[in-house]
Amino acid sequence: MIDLHSHILPGLDDGSPDLATSVEMARVAVADGITHMACTPHIVSGLYANDAHIIKRQVSLLQRALDAANVSLQLFTGADVHIAPDLVEKISRGTIPTLNGSRYFLFEPPHHVLPPRIEELAARLIQAHFVPIITHPERLGWIAENYVVIENLNRLGCLIQLTADSIVGNFGPLATYYCGRLLDEGRVDIIASDCHGPRIRSPNLSKARELLERKLGREESDRMVLSRPRSILLNEYLSPAGNMEKPAKYLAEKKTGLLKRLMGGGLS
Repeated sequence: MIDLHSHILPGLDDGSPDLATSVEMARVAVADGITHMACTPHIVSGLYANDAHIIKRQVSLLQRALDAANVSLQLFTGADVHIAPDLVEKISRGTIPTLNGSRYFLFEPPHHVLPPRIEELAARLIQAHFVPIITHPERLGWIAENYVVIENLNRLGCLIQLTADSIVGNFGPLATYYCGRLLDEGRVDIIASDCHGPRIRSPNLSKARELLERKLGREESDRMVLSRPRSILLNEYLSPAGNMEKPAKYLAEKKTGLLKRLMGGGLS
């Protein structure tokens, strides 16, 4: 499997604090069946002042450490990019790295407050030939009152990434509910671990993949952890899943599934 969202690089953000922890996280990932991982530390002005040069250097150092420890995990450069007034300019200059140098990048909206003109910013990024991947919208505190914003971003051309732990119920019933809604509507392109440590918020995709396989079938679950992430790393064209014609099963809301998701415990 391919994990495109991780905080495995040591000492760059609120993820791994040191090299030993990073190596342990990599071992957990490999044991779970993850073979490729994008290293995507936060870039937040005034808090995590990471840039492409810092991240590429740390990816290289960690890859050498993993190779020396015989941990078979291939790393790629990326970032978990937060909103900034000069975001279009920085990503165009390469100061902010995309996923493996592709047109795709992780775009994390603020969790608690809907930012003004986020759709306008996304449109500017797309006009500049970049594709934002909206990270874990199911966990946003404002999604209930502003779900239409997620729909609009998807319609503009943004991809959607869910967190594996949300799918299995580890972020609570509301996050699981919105995972189910986004999946039922056929809007989800990829899932990722968003891992921050080896035990809590660990690099695991397999449990979520199993749930998705039961819900959507093997072919679609494989797309979310294999073929679409691979296409992103290779800079191949992807149309957002939410903009494609859907089979009827994606369009019908499942009332019993909704109730179970609201009660927690993962997707039905």
